[in-house]
Amino acid sequence: MSPASLPAIALSSGEPAGIGPDICLALATEPVAARLAVLGDPELLAARAAALGLAVELRAAEPDALEPHSPGTLQVLPVPLRAPVAAGRLDPANARYVLELLERGADLCARGTCAALVTAPVQKSTINAGGVPFSGHTEFLAERLGAPLPVMMLAGPRLRVALATTHLPLRAVADALDADKLEAVIRITHDELASRFKIAAPRVLVLGLNPHAGEGGVLGTEERDVIAPAIARLRAEGLAIAGPAPGDTAFTPESLESCDVIVAMYHDQGLAPLKALSFGDVVNVTLGLPIIRTSVDHGTALALAGTGRARHGSLRAAVELAIELARRSVAP
Repeated sequence: MSPASLPAIALSSGEPAGIGPDICLALATEPVAARLAVLGDPELLAARAAALGLAVELRAAEPDALEPHSPGTLQVLPVPLRAPVAAGRLDPANARYVLELLERGADLCARGTCAALVTAPVQKSTINAGGVPFSGHTEFLAERLGAPLPVMMLAGPRLRVALATTHLPLRAVADALDADKLEAVIRITHDELASRFKIAAPRVLVLGLNPHAGEGGVLGTEERDVIAPAIARLRAEGLAIAGPAPGDTAFTPESLESCDVIVAMYHDQGLAPLKALSFGDVVNVTLGLPIIRTSVDHGTALALAGTGRARHGSLRAAVELAIELARRSVAP
């Protein structure tokens, strides 16, 4: 494969006090079939590599002149820290630094300079403490890229889960569910499984909100009034959409064999069983964006930062999926 045919992947190193720099450096020691470059502060990365005992050569790079990745080297797109960093110690002064990583990565992909953006974890509370309202990567990138409805989907070896709502307090979920919006979420999920993942006829299983999917309205009416009408409209178009299904039986092996993705109504409804099945091998994919964006399935793990005990399997899976999606996007 020629160097020019390798996709250029921008890797955001995330919260500087967390394990983001650690796992980026660990990944750099392995083969990666891409022109990989990390967005981050070079001095931070060098100091963390030394602390971890990782022999990684850092090379300053230009976005439009990235070289194929070589194990033991890491191309760096420099972004300066706003304040000094100690592993495990959060500092709101670096909130703007973290957001600049995301802004630059999103812009590189929007311009076509990079084929995909892969993100290491960030600390939402610290960004908010730094004076910037921030509910998550998904929403931030959607606003940056002008995407009206981003859909958060996590993909593991055995299961994919998309979310109708993302980072909301549980008491706000029912009020946030709307038949038109839910229909749009399901449609985006279905269409991108077909276009990006090349699944010819995606099968979507939509969960109910309430126990036993409302049990005919006895345990709640959202299934009858919101979820079922959205499903009915899509099925009338010939799409393979099933539900509303009870959340307590949707994740059985028999159920998973009959679908390509589950659409859950709220965060923990879908992600708790997914992570129980595949934690460490799950990739967060943002659907509904004009770019490819993948991420890890875990947080900043401050207690592990700088210790050498952080695992980078989810980051490796996120990069591998980004490469796969990038190649599919240019395949005839």
